[in-house]
Amino acid sequence: MWFDSPHLRVLIELSLAEDVGTGDHATQATLDPKRRGRAVVRAKSLAVVCGVPVFEQVLRRVDGTLQIRALCAEGALVEPGTDVIEIEGSLASILTGERTALNFLQHLSGIATLTRAFVEAVKPHGARIADTRKTRPGFRALDKYAVRMGGGVNHRTALDAGILVKENHTLAAGSVGAAIERARMVGSHLLKVEVEVETLADVDAALAARAEVILLDNMSLTQLREAVVRVNGRALIEASGNMTLDRVGAVAATGVDLISVGALTHSAPAADFSLRIDP
Repeated sequence: MWFDSPHLRVLIELSLAEDVGTGDHATQATLDPKRRGRAVVRAKSLAVVCGVPVFEQVLRRVDGTLQIRALCAEGALVEPGTDVIEIEGSLASILTGERTALNFLQHLSGIATLTRAFVEAVKPHGARIADTRKTRPGFRALDKYAVRMGGGVNHRTALDAGILVKENHTLAAGSVGAAIERARMVGSHLLKVEVEVETLADVDAALAARAEVILLDNMSLTQLREAVVRVNGRALIEASGNMTLDRVGAVAATGVDLISVGALTHSAPAADFSLRIDP
């Protein structure tokens, strides 16, 4: 993970500038800048802890002298009331960086927690849970890291990381077969070609054109089962569309290899953490 990357440093700088502005007036008014103490971050809900290294970087950008210690492993599932991070040093610095640091921690832990729930739901069937490119702008690497911490796998990180022929590409090319043929002409032999289909007839066309991965979009359980039979191991099968925790287990039971879930990164509720000082 690129925890020391320029991209992340810029993201942290922008986030702190957005939150602190010209100064933390409440902290400046109520605390002696020399006053030191201890603070603890505590889970208030069941959560997969994710983003502690980013939390640390935010606070160290505010004050490089702060001592920060993780009290549980990254990716650990913790119960409400569990202390996850301990900070010692300037109380003014801790309070100035608190909100921004917690925002990163809560967002990433929320993604990891929701991903874990989906992974557990499909575990009896062996399917893998994958993310999508439906991420917050600028947060993609962090969001996809959080998916991995929750036990999921990553789909394409960007448009250049694979060839996914979607419905609009097929419409532009004229057919599934034509779209796959054109994709092979411009793509490297190192890039797999995946094609999105909505009908069983298009599954047959994708197989005839030798697609390596077939994405079954918004198909019924009956269609998914039939598609698995027709593919018969000749390509990886990904199911997508309308994936909820209530439905994903039944989708996995059809025999698909992967299930992509946009909600992992665009709709995960933030995990609940609080920071309390102990002067």
